[in-house]
Amino acid sequence: MASAHEEAAAWSEEAARLVWGGAVPLQVHLHDADVTALPPPPPFLTLGPRIGYLPLLIPVIKAHFSNALPPGVDTVWFEYKGLPLKWYVPIGVLFDLLCADPERPWNLIVHFRGYPSEILSPCEGEDSVKWSYMNALKEATFIITGNSKSVMNMSQADQVALWESVMKGNLDGYKNISIRLKLGPFEEDGLVRTASMERQRQQSSDEPESPGIGKPCRVPVRLYVRGVQEDLEDIEDAMPARDWESVSYINRPFEIRKVEGRSYITMEHALQTLLPEFFSSDTQTAEELESAAGDSDIMNPSRSSQEAEPASASLREADITKKAKVKLVRVQGIELDMDIPFLWVANNLKNPEYYLHICVYVATRKQ
Repeated sequence: MASAHEEAAAWSEEAARLVWGGAVPLQVHLHDADVTALPPPPPFLTLGPRIGYLPLLIPVIKAHFSNALPPGVDTVWFEYKGLPLKWYVPIGVLFDLLCADPERPWNLIVHFRGYPSEILSPCEGEDSVKWSYMNALKEATFIITGNSKSVMNMSQADQVALWESVMKGNLDGYKNISIRLKLGPFEEDGLVRTASMERQRQQSSDEPESPGIGKPCRVPVRLYVRGVQEDLEDIEDAMPARDWESVSYINRPFEIRKVEGRSYITMEHALQTLLPEFFSSDTQTAEELESAAGDSDIMNPSRSSQEAEPASASLREADITKKAKVKLVRVQGIELDMDIPFLWVANNLKNPEYYLHICVYVATRKQ
């Protein structure tokens, strides 16, 4: 009979394979302005890996539309219902964030001209995506360990192998390389261990120390907070996001503070800590919230200065949003129970760059 540890490991392995095998069915249409042949080409149907990125699909999409494309230099970008899609956000996150009512297949429009540089940062195809991924991995490593040496010291061959495993969805190849970074797992089963509890564990076990033991456990989190109309009864009826101003893009690590005894950190508690501007009491001011959360905000260096949006942008509107009601929370396409242990989610539903991406829909009352 399998032990509890072996059973938990089997569940984690299964969860990882489901995350890596997850995909969004896409139906990609060529924008009318780019069509140079009649009849117009049919849309292209494909599966977009949830952990993948739209620019990595360009070669197969371009091959499908090649006979109808205009001459000249390609500047490829995607849109959904008029909204240009940020290329460095994983496909699954874009889908969870922008499709309140999951649309299958997800109908996207691809453009080969007219890149909206005032909205999107430049993308040079795979090279840009790889740079963004490695940069995010370094950032997550710094959050978890306090430095990014393990990533900075990777050999060129290992960097190539790691990136190719992500591009190809090769979980086994990814694990062979990523295990050397020693970034996890986080505290097992979402337990918060005290120093006295840890001494007892060490006296009764010869197992090596895990990364989260003996120091605060910090989980890299990226939050995507989308505002929807206050009087919304069904989330499926949410109006489409017309611009990125309606979405707050926040990097905010979650730190597990050790307390006496054992305690499960639930998803609800984590969100209350991560998003105080939406869970605060009426007596708190925007300035107090910004001060409390400011030390934990980390910007994503892969974004251009024009796109950079610190969490304080939404905090400054806390007097408006403090009565906001959380309507929906999604991670990897799953609408999570708020009682689920947060660190189980972090360990098993994180993306390959070690970030946990959380999409939150909030209904707000504007004044």
